[in-house]
Amino acid sequence: MWILHFLPETLILSICNVVLFAGIFLTVAAFFIKSIPVINQYRLPFQVLGIALLVAGVYWRGGYAIEMEWRERVAEMEQKVSEAEAASLEANKNIKTKIVIRTQVVRTRGEDIVKYVDREVVPFNNKFAPGGPCEIPKEFFKAINTASESPK
Repeated sequence: MWILHFLPETLILSICNVVLFAGIFLTVAAFFIKSIPVINQYRLPFQVLGIALLVAGVYWRGGYAIEMEWRERVAEMEQKVSEAEAASLEANKNIKTKIVIRTQVVRTRGEDIVKYVDREVVPFNNKFAPGGPCEIPKEFFKAINTASESPK
């Protein structure tokens, strides 16, 4: 059946119709051959051949109709897939934009926290001097807590 995909649809339909009409013609002609005495002896082969062609023609027409139905379904699905691809491209653009914005926010927050630590926490470096009290300043905790919050 895969070979039929290489043939034009009109050729396939023409072959189906020729076989179907030949079967109908031979079947009907075989019933009227009775009255012609010279050809009367060939009535049975004509009937058998006519019915065989008729059955083959009907079978092929049904197969052709189903093939066309499947091709329509495939075309519909291809259209839906192309629409889904377009929608996914749009969604990907939105996601990339959100990621870029989120990355900028995180980068900016990181720079702000570094500036805060340099400005507020660094003056307390003398608390860690050798021989001095080992006390962690409150500003250090505040900087850690601020850094751990999710960006808004």
